[in-house]
Amino acid sequence: MLLSIPAVAQETSARRGYWWYVPKPDPAEPGEAEVSTPVIPPMAELAKWSPPRIAKLIVEQRDYAATVLTVEAVSDFWRLQDFARRKARAFAGVTQLAMLVHPELSAKSANPMVGNARDALGAEKDAVRRSYLRSRGSEFALVMFSRASCGYCRVQWPIIQRFQEETGWQVMRQDLDQKPELGTRFGVEVTPTTMVIRRHSSQRMVIANGVEAFPTLIQTAYQAVKLLSGDIRPEQFLTGAGEENGFFDALANGPVAAGDPAIGATGARP
Repeated sequence: MLLSIPAVAQETSARRGYWWYVPKPDPAEPGEAEVSTPVIPPMAELAKWSPPRIAKLIVEQRDYAATVLTVEAVSDFWRLQDFARRKARAFAGVTQLAMLVHPELSAKSANPMVGNARDALGAEKDAVRRSYLRSRGSEFALVMFSRASCGYCRVQWPIIQRFQEETGWQVMRQDLDQKPELGTRFGVEVTPTTMVIRRHSSQRMVIANGVEAFPTLIQTAYQAVKLLSGDIRPEQFLTGAGEENGFFDALANGPVAAGDPAIGATGARP
């Protein structure tokens, strides 16, 4: 005759592990399910599918093919891949046509790719930067913070001196070993640090940490002075010389952020 186990004993026998109970399986982590055969529609129907739906089918077919490892299943996966490749190629072709019909959507007119044209445009932008910086030489100065033990500072200083020669700005070199209070005052920890400072004002901006090449130094100083002078907004910091209101101006066609002052309180333009 089978003996009946008391309820308490049954409950005790089910307690196992650190927490003294058998954990229930997590419904969010089901066991390995059998991979089903994906249904691949005819190409004429597949052409009407959206890219996310096609991508999902490709993943399903890849997993199925990798599971069954048959020639036909793997071939079907690569047929889908070929369809996606041709669809992407077709999109690229129509995109090129759209850029010709609507040149305002293309960067080529604002940034030519041909060597001679690119060089001429670069020289024109460089002339704009230098002219603008020379016109602001009485308002701004360039300061490089350094240390006697900083080898990179000895590399950066001649570049700063060239900046002075090209723009007519006053440049200064401040040694943080001799004047450690300047590091605290201006928040400088890394040397060399190059900073644009506006005269008779608290306005200043770091334009280089470490060694920076002369063309980049000129370009960043130009952007910094325009920003400090109110000629551009922060969203336009990457808008280069002569690119205002053009393809590379983030604000050329209106606001791009919800907090833009050009947008009213209701979210609509005034």
